[in-house]
Amino acid sequence: MKAWKYSVAYLIPVTAVTGALAGGIFTFLTPFTVFVLVPLLDILVGTDSTNPTTDELTRLQNRLSFRLVLYLFVPVQFGLVVFGAVLFTTGTLTLLERAGLVLSVGIVTGGLGITIAHELAHKKRQLDICLGKALLMSVCYMHFEIEHNLGHHVRVATPEDPATARFGESFYAFCPRTIRDSFKSAWRIEVSRLAHQGESLWSPRNHMIWNVALPVALATGFAVGLGWLAALFFFLQSLVAFSLLEAVNYIEHYGLNRKQLAPGRYEKVTPAHSWDANQRLTNYLLFKLQRHADHHVHPVRAYQTLRHLEDSPKLPTGYAGTLVLALVPPLWRRVMHPRLLRTDAGSQPRQQTRH
Repeated sequence: MKAWKYSVAYLIPVTAVTGALAGGIFTFLTPFTVFVLVPLLDILVGTDSTNPTTDELTRLQNRLSFRLVLYLFVPVQFGLVVFGAVLFTTGTLTLLERAGLVLSVGIVTGGLGITIAHELAHKKRQLDICLGKALLMSVCYMHFEIEHNLGHHVRVATPEDPATARFGESFYAFCPRTIRDSFKSAWRIEVSRLAHQGESLWSPRNHMIWNVALPVALATGFAVGLGWLAALFFFLQSLVAFSLLEAVNYIEHYGLNRKQLAPGRYEKVTPAHSWDANQRLTNYLLFKLQRHADHHVHPVRAYQTLRHLEDSPKLPTGYAGTLVLALVPPLWRRVMHPRLLRTDAGSQPRQQTRH
């Protein structure tokens, strides 16, 4: 396994820059690439269910080249956001071109930037954690690091988890619910941590205060340096980015449930509690995020060593194609509910929600 194969992900920000410079309908080149071309290429390229051997796991886990592929994306992301903000402030762009620019940059910063931030935030190296937080700052979603690690991984596939979509819940109902409740959950987790350490809620050690203040400070910098339109662009691309993250959350655990053993206590997380996909191309584009079951069973395992697990339920296609399905609720239910009812986790009693 070679690290350079994952550099294919860098083609996506290239489409954003190319489309923006070409103008017109080409400003939508990135969404066209991600949601049309990539699903088609997933079909042509096929799947990959091979797993590294035990010896390969040890050798691959800490190889620097795989980390460098992640690290290099940080300046790319910040450069792209600044590029987009500068272009957005010019008076020559039409409203349609501005919409395409926001959508394209947001798909890059959300689809790739947050994916890489997620990978880095799970690591123990201080450099990894800081770079992951920097990426999250650029999309106004820094609380994700708290909620995902200390909330979602503990409560996944339970009614207490805001990032687990309920059976019958549409993406349009799930998205505002998870954005609101994930922030509230992160705040509660941080308040609990401060109380345990004897710290005041308004202590400078309150990470949630910084999680709000730093993106606001960055937006203020855009406003001062480039004008209010640049700050507007920063917030709009952030909205696209974290909405795309929540769309991914929607498909990763939709309708799956852990058995309740006692009030507030659930069975151990197993591969049955995450939807997987093995499309080879998208696994390179998303740093094997699609092998999500193994990630939940082994949260600190590096992306290049994540395994295909036979016991996990399988999505009908890669993430990009499945996200398109999720945007059409009747089609989503027609495709996913038969699959869900064939899974062990999906057969447990659940609250049905129709929207």
